[in-house]
Amino acid sequence: MTRTNYTLVTEFILLGLADTLELQVFLFLFFLVIYTLTVLGNVGMILLIRSDSRLHTPMYFFLANLSFVDVCYSSTITPKMLVDLLSEKKTISFAGCFLQMYFFIALATTECLLFGLMAYDRYVAICNPLLYPVVMSRTVCLKMAAGAFTAGLLNSMVNTSYVSRLPFCGSNVIHHFFCDSPPLFKLSCSDTHLNESIISTFAGVNLVGTLLVILASYSYILFSIFRMHSGEGRHKAFSTCASHLAAVILFYSTAIYTYLRPTSSYSLGQDKVASVFYTVVIPMLNPLIYSLRNKDVKKALWDAITKKRISSFL
Repeated sequence: MTRTNYTLVTEFILLGLADTLELQVFLFLFFLVIYTLTVLGNVGMILLIRSDSRLHTPMYFFLANLSFVDVCYSSTITPKMLVDLLSEKKTISFAGCFLQMYFFIALATTECLLFGLMAYDRYVAICNPLLYPVVMSRTVCLKMAAGAFTAGLLNSMVNTSYVSRLPFCGSNVIHHFFCDSPPLFKLSCSDTHLNESIISTFAGVNLVGTLLVILASYSYILFSIFRMHSGEGRHKAFSTCASHLAAVILFYSTAIYTYLRPTSSYSLGQDKVASVFYTVVIPMLNPLIYSLRNKDVKKALWDAITKKRISSFL
């Protein structure tokens, strides 16, 4: 397990997503557009929430944090992938590989925890509206968000250390477009069963634990909604939760498929497709999901656009 005696690999080669030049150019343009939309959409969401006082609520505070994580999350993977698509030498240093893995796991963990906090926020708002200002005060929200980021960093530190300490003394070709634990385990020249079990346990606790919080929160929410006598109240509650549920389903379905399915069913091709979806596509979709069905966000965006038009006209 000590790197000094066994690790001979100083860099890794990322095979990426395509073999032919034509496909590489197409994918470069395609993912460049997606990455641009991701940055613009999420940064725009953060600026909109900060600039409009009507969005200074716990729900949008956590949404701004989610947008920040999505920008960083996508930026950890996509720029390197874009460079590799147009490069003949698709290498990454040993330190660079595990630095990428560290931030990827930290941000993915934080995203899971933020999804759980957002579900809890909706639960308190709908099921205990009178206690909402106290339970979800600004101080509490700040502590929750700080806890999510801290837990993500600590979890990633443990996970990354268990992989980086493995001996890599054979092939250095990673059958993936970024440094992730499953393909790296394949390159180790030692028994990785214990390491895989530990990392799977951490991933399971994070994914399943936060998913249970989300399911429990929405169970109480549904029960409260069905007890409402006002049809307008029901519709408002459903529309408030629908966007969050859509984002949760997209993220968790691909993450659970990638990290919690049996090792015997591991497929490089399927894993790459799933990884592209949750590392590149979902960060772009999240701001769209949260804005298209959200009247507050759409109104704030329209007001911002209108003010800009008026100021430019004057």
